[in-house]
Amino acid sequence: MHLEHAACVSRWRPVSPAAKGLFALAGLIAAFAAPTPGGALAVAGLLVAVAFLAAGIPVPTYLRAAAAPLVFLALSSLSLALSLGGAEAGGLALAGAPDGGAQLGQVGSRSLAGLAALLLLVLTTPLPDLIALLRRLKTPALLLDLMVLGYRLLSVFSTAVHDTLTAQTARLGYATRRRAWRSLAGLVANLAVQVWQRAQALHVAAQARNNDGPLRFMARTFPHARRDSLLALAAGALLIAIGQLA
Repeated sequence: MHLEHAACVSRWRPVSPAAKGLFALAGLIAAFAAPTPGGALAVAGLLVAVAFLAAGIPVPTYLRAAAAPLVFLALSSLSLALSLGGAEAGGLALAGAPDGGAQLGQVGSRSLAGLAALLLLVLTTPLPDLIALLRRLKTPALLLDLMVLGYRLLSVFSTAVHDTLTAQTARLGYATRRRAWRSLAGLVANLAVQVWQRAQALHVAAQARNNDGPLRFMARTFPHARRDSLLALAAGALLIAIGQLA
């Protein structure tokens, strides 16, 4: 839930989700349209600078959100730089792939820029605003309902974990290693029961309303949505131009 908290306290929280979506889309286009790795890296650097300087995202929060995707990207890049071939003794051996460096630079730089664009969007836009934007874009209602239910269960899960850990810590449940293992087992069992009960309650509530239509919520209004969209279009066009010229 740290991503959601960062989005709620971001400087761009009052900005229209459509404008932020347009700018993120422009970042993706600039990333994959860049003719050279240097252009894609320039786009990535600009997006990171915008996240820090304009959106006010704290550096630790950004790095925490980017850690898992960066590890996945690093592991995936190994398949481009290395190839698996037969050794002279009849076994298998790793060797540098032909043109692996060029492919690694092109794909890696574009992936970094695309990741920076998506992180800028998710770290400045809470999920309810994203869901409202997707509803305006005619996203299938079933998919949006699943997103809403998942978001709700994730919030309940996070609250339950925090409350249980606080109660166990107050009773010195983690004072020793033996107590820590016992408390951890109790935490997992308690969470399993709570998630099951919450899911069952949501199922009963859906049956009570006869599953009649999609879930609806009040969407926020953004008074400067048109101005924000125009600025996002201008900034996105500049970003694409920089990617082409860098």
